[in-house]
Amino acid sequence: MALITLRRNLCHLSDFRLHGALNTVKNQPVNHVHKVVKEHLCPWFCSLQAEPFRVRFHHACCKKFHSENGNDLHPFGESVYSQVHDWDSFEQNFKNMDEQMFYTRLNNFTSSEEVLSFISTLQTLPDTMAAGALQRICEVGIKDDDQRLSKEILENPIFQALCVQFEQEPSNLSNTSLVTALQALTLLSVDPQSSLLLNLVTECQHRLKRGGLEVHSLCVLAESLLKLQGPGCETLDLIIHQLQGEKLEEFTPEDIVALYRILQMCTEKVDQHQTFLNKINIFSLSIVSNLNPKLISQMLMALVVLDQTQALPLVIKLGKYVVRHIPHFTNQELGKVLEAFIYFGHHDRFFITALEQHVASLYLTLDPEVVSRVMEYCSRKHILSKPILNAVAETFVCHSEKFSPSQISELIEPFGKLNYLPPNASALFKKLEDLLFTHFNSFPPKTLLKLLHSCSLIECHPVNFMARIFSPYFLQQLQGEESYLDRLSLAQLTQLLLTSILECPFYKGPKLLPKYQVQSFLTPCCSLETPVDFQLYKSVMMGLIDLLGARLYFASKVLTPYYYTIDVEIKLDEEGFVLPFTFDEDVHKRVALCIDGPKRFCLNSKHLLGKEAIKQRHLRLLGYQVVQIPYYEIEMIKSRLELVEYLQRKLFSQNAGVHW
Repeated sequence: MALITLRRNLCHLSDFRLHGALNTVKNQPVNHVHKVVKEHLCPWFCSLQAEPFRVRFHHACCKKFHSENGNDLHPFGESVYSQVHDWDSFEQNFKNMDEQMFYTRLNNFTSSEEVLSFISTLQTLPDTMAAGALQRICEVGIKDDDQRLSKEILENPIFQALCVQFEQEPSNLSNTSLVTALQALTLLSVDPQSSLLLNLVTECQHRLKRGGLEVHSLCVLAESLLKLQGPGCETLDLIIHQLQGEKLEEFTPEDIVALYRILQMCTEKVDQHQTFLNKINIFSLSIVSNLNPKLISQMLMALVVLDQTQALPLVIKLGKYVVRHIPHFTNQELGKVLEAFIYFGHHDRFFITALEQHVASLYLTLDPEVVSRVMEYCSRKHILSKPILNAVAETFVCHSEKFSPSQISELIEPFGKLNYLPPNASALFKKLEDLLFTHFNSFPPKTLLKLLHSCSLIECHPVNFMARIFSPYFLQQLQGEESYLDRLSLAQLTQLLLTSILECPFYKGPKLLPKYQVQSFLTPCCSLETPVDFQLYKSVMMGLIDLLGARLYFASKVLTPYYYTIDVEIKLDEEGFVLPFTFDEDVHKRVALCIDGPKRFCLNSKHLLGKEAIKQRHLRLLGYQVVQIPYYEIEMIKSRLELVEYLQRKLFSQNAGVHW
């Protein structure tokens, strides 16, 4: 193992074959060191400098020396290094420091300055740990999304010494040090053609062709090359081929997840690697219990990107362990987990309970993206979770300014879809109305339409905005560059028009033009109604035939003039007699049977979805006698005779004058 010597007076010890990092710097003119690092890390290094600068060393022992050009050395970053003890207190050799302790301390640092300060106190540094230090410097030193280190870090002699050492003697590095150093530099916007990276990559390729890299190094190298050269990298195929030849039992859980990440970045090659993926999916079942929250979220996300719908047993098992880790996920990791569960359609009551507890306890501190993802999950799976919905409603009232227009829509829509008004509904929709008045034009047209339509489902009618959305200008914006408006938008506009007529008779503004109105809310792809459950419909139809005496006395799937489709319609004359469905004259009352299967309710509940609630509400306002036949009542019936008696009670108990 190569040792990077960090103290000048140890550079010539016979025990160390490699010159130390600072020794390397010491034996070169200052301008040369600056030139080497500048050349290796260009162009991003150069762009940080307004003018040439001179390297000035500051080290725990450097104050005792003079610079080679005769100038005094001045402390660099005095405030940062003020906590560094005198070197005399660190006379023990680095070998006496436990390796685990080193990495523990390294991972506790939150800035590059802290890392540099720490390693500057060490006597010697093994190359593996030097690579780990370089990686930590890059991880914590990147500012914002710029992927650049600050000028102060780049000018630091310790950082420069590390770069020079790795560039000059890559052949003397261990496999771990080599790939770790390469991985560290890929975190930055380093020129792929820089000599530093080229030397490291060349040495990696040389060892790869010799078959000298173990599993972990192969995984790290593959991810680094993907970042540097993309999925078209020729070396990548050789790495994957070598990984396929290894026994999965010898992979650590971290390496298995790394395999998923590698294949995730090569989606265009998924088909040719599917057999290998199937083996990984099966083997991964045995390591799920050893995964931490970060690895679980990464594995789930990779399964989504790779479209591994056949790996549902793995998703289900991951879901069980997600429940245990929910309090420990970062916002970003939890968002990935929810996205994966939405994709695979996974849910269970234990996960929902844990999610409720997490959201309810941290709702005021959750990231807006996570809040919108939680609401999307509830919406997609029709999960009526009152603790989550109440907490999110309170979050929006308190921190509405944190949410973008799309996030606001994702947050509000589930209330309409799940047909639920939270306890603070008045404050919630008042806040929403104020935001819409202020930022109406900031909302994309389709997002705005979905948002307002969702409000109407739960009788929070957007009367103050109907004139705007029915206007030709908004409809033109809604259409955009397309030659026509999509079917769903037209259906939502039509239902809002019907709402304005039936539930808001005081609205006297513009109406939706007939050419924008649909003829039916029930369509194959983008329906505002849920199709009737066939098996449930078949059972009810047989009972009606026994009750009414013939199929002639009721009609099925009737499209009304008001765009809704009725599951079963029964016509009554003025005296209450049931008429054949072919009769259109002397019809005094129409009975609409809503045969509601499980898909018309929220998950595992007896609570109607918003689109079914508004349908029944509108049918009543249109004069229909609505009779609901829910699946959970039919399931309790054990015989055909019981079914007939049940239908008789449902249809005629409130109409004593009805005859058949």
